[in-house]
Amino acid sequence: MYQCFMPAALLAAQTGWKEWQSMEPGFYLLALPIFFLYGICIGSFLNVVIIRLPRGESLIKRSSHCMTCGAKIRVIDLIPVFSWLFLRGKCHSCGEKISPRYPIVESLNGLLYVANLLAFGPNAIAIIMCLFTSVLVIIGFMDWDTMEIDLRVLAVILVLTIPAHFLMDLTIVQRLIGAACISIPFFLIGEGYAVYSKKKNGEAIRGIELGDTYLMACAGLYLGWKAMIPAAAIGILLAAFFGLILKKVTGESKFAFGPYLCAGLLIGAMFGDELTNWYLERCSLLVETQPVQYYSSMFLR
Repeated sequence: MYQCFMPAALLAAQTGWKEWQSMEPGFYLLALPIFFLYGICIGSFLNVVIIRLPRGESLIKRSSHCMTCGAKIRVIDLIPVFSWLFLRGKCHSCGEKISPRYPIVESLNGLLYVANLLAFGPNAIAIIMCLFTSVLVIIGFMDWDTMEIDLRVLAVILVLTIPAHFLMDLTIVQRLIGAACISIPFFLIGEGYAVYSKKKNGEAIRGIELGDTYLMACAGLYLGWKAMIPAAAIGILLAAFFGLILKKVTGESKFAFGPYLCAGLLIGAMFGDELTNWYLERCSLLVETQPVQYYSSMFLR
């Protein structure tokens, strides 16, 4: 196992997924479970952040406890995902149901770590991307619960941008454009709708909250403009689709935008550059095969 892992890891560190995807199956048997286990363990901490941070509770001082009876959770019950399954989703002390969202968050984070490994290869970029996706998981679930995005969590993305700048093939200009290309339109839409709603109803209601704007600015600085454009498009489409469903079911037109933006950013982080390059290549081919005169004549008809 070791003999096939080391050459694969060294090759992947230099070339990424496209070159090491043909490595021996033994590499996957070792690397993928390890990344998944790391992911669910960190996902367990993400649950703590998602619940405690909005309440102003310490993330490290108080031990994990039942949210119903307050009983301290035993060490054996702290195994991510598996403990919830063994306990059948119930507290060992009071028997109250434990939300299935705990193993969902843990499993999601583990699967995202595996996806990052497959997308970027076993290198430093994959590690940074794993941390970035974990932050998006926190933001998405916290916004779903509270309709707010914590600026302290967004600051983590800015911190990750520093090592990412030296690892990823992105210039400062690309990052600055990424920070501005979505956040500025979001800000203008929010401000414009606030002015409109104040004139109509006497109350300034933003169409897009500032937290969503800050999220796209920080993520754009981290990912660059090529990843941000498809990420924003996917997030907006998801929000429109599920927003209509939520309105039909609950009758409420207001919903958290952040979870859908985070879903778009997750996809954009892994495939955004490729999607943008593919689109630009199709456009260039279209221009080459169809002369400019053809398009100009269409407007002159």
